[in-house]
Amino acid sequence: MATTVRLPDSMVLEAKTLAAVNMRSVPKQIEYYYTLGKIAENNPDLPMSFIKEVLAAKAEMDNGDVTPFEFLD
Repeated sequence: MATTVRLPDSMVLEAKTLAAVNMRSVPKQIEYYYTLGKIAENNPDLPMSFIKEVLAAKAEMDNGDVTPFEFLD
């Protein structure tokens, strides 16, 4: 469900700049930061760098960009 939300111009401008750097659309950039904030709020003991790495790993898995780990005997 899409909903229109009013955000301060300064926030949208910053999201636009960061979206360009990260090759995302402005809505996807805002969605990304919402996701980071939600995870950080629910897990205050986790460093932001760890949260970002977990999200990157999940994206790799979702895109099938993984190699199975093989245990040595």
